[in-house]
Amino acid sequence: MTTRTNSFLPNAEREAVMELRHAMHREPELSNAEWKTQERIREILQRFGIDGAQVFHNTGLYVDIEGAASGPKRLIAVRGDIDALPIREMRDDLPYRSQVDGVMHACGHDMHGSIALGTALAFNRIRENFAGKVRVFFQPAEEAEPLGGRTVAQEKLLDGFDRAVGFHVAPDLPAGTFGAREGAVTKSADSFKLTITGKMAHGAAPFKGVDAIAIAATFVNEVQKVVSREMPGDDGAVITVGVIRGGEAANIICPSVVMEGTIRTRSPVRRALLTERVREIAEAAASMHRGQAGLIIRTGEPPVVNDPEMVNRFRQLVHDAAGHQAFSDEKQRGDGSDDFGFYSACVPSIYFWFGSRAPGNDSHLHTPTFGVSDDLLIPTTELAVRYILDLLRS
Repeated sequence: MTTRTNSFLPNAEREAVMELRHAMHREPELSNAEWKTQERIREILQRFGIDGAQVFHNTGLYVDIEGAASGPKRLIAVRGDIDALPIREMRDDLPYRSQVDGVMHACGHDMHGSIALGTALAFNRIRENFAGKVRVFFQPAEEAEPLGGRTVAQEKLLDGFDRAVGFHVAPDLPAGTFGAREGAVTKSADSFKLTITGKMAHGAAPFKGVDAIAIAATFVNEVQKVVSREMPGDDGAVITVGVIRGGEAANIICPSVVMEGTIRTRSPVRRALLTERVREIAEAAASMHRGQAGLIIRTGEPPVVNDPEMVNRFRQLVHDAAGHQAFSDEKQRGDGSDDFGFYSACVPSIYFWFGSRAPGNDSHLHTPTFGVSDDLLIPTTELAVRYILDLLRS
């Protein structure tokens, strides 16, 4: 990928960014256990004269880069997530492949964290050229609870900020291209645990008991109608029951069933309605069969919502820096979720994609063969820096 811009990163900083990427990939750490990654990032920051990094969410860091120029002082936040996944890597061709059995960066967070590092190094060196402040988050626990993004919101670490910038590798986009869309680009992700209580009886005399399995079957059948009959199609609403546990033996009426599932939608408005309907159906299904239902709903991340003006500005920047062909509309709104939604719920935000698909590399996120070329790291960092600088000066 080539860009029409002067370099923001000299060789020493480029090498440090690449060093972090390879080190994170070799020694991946799961959500809420990113201790080595945290210290590695702190050491590189200090090596380049950036002190004062603050700890948040135990294993995360954020650092503030204050501009020294005169002018309006805008505050921009940047998020790079740093946690890995419990997947065994199957990429023996990589010299920096994971050395931790059963753990790998299968979602590209080694790229994201390294781009964030490059952003911090670049703005520290050019601080005389901008006014305002850039806060760079090296955020842990994007993949699993307790979520790092929730901590950012709860501890009000975005109070007073004007904008937030996030990014994610996109293996369905060609390498060297970028994408962004206005509006909701991911879904909220809430989860539930439903415990259904019936009454045990002999399997030959079901009338003497209350069959928890029959109640569970009713719930599964009825809850799907919430999506098919009550939700607009463009909400992308999903209710999935992923776990069912229950039963003692083939000839015993089951006294208890536990079900777990997920509730997702792009609509912040109908998110609460979905959880309300799940509760109503659970209670109704239990009641009609003379059983009881206990429902726990865990609120997860909200949808990531892109600010239209920030998307338009990003599109123009990509056109100017890399040509019109480098901005792709191919990437559709995703079915997944990302706790950057906590950021976009606090301040106007953009979550852009950078493509990684190339000949010989058609791997997908969250798979054992996923990989991203080193060649994309510096150009993507440079473009992110230029975009943030544009936001500071706008």
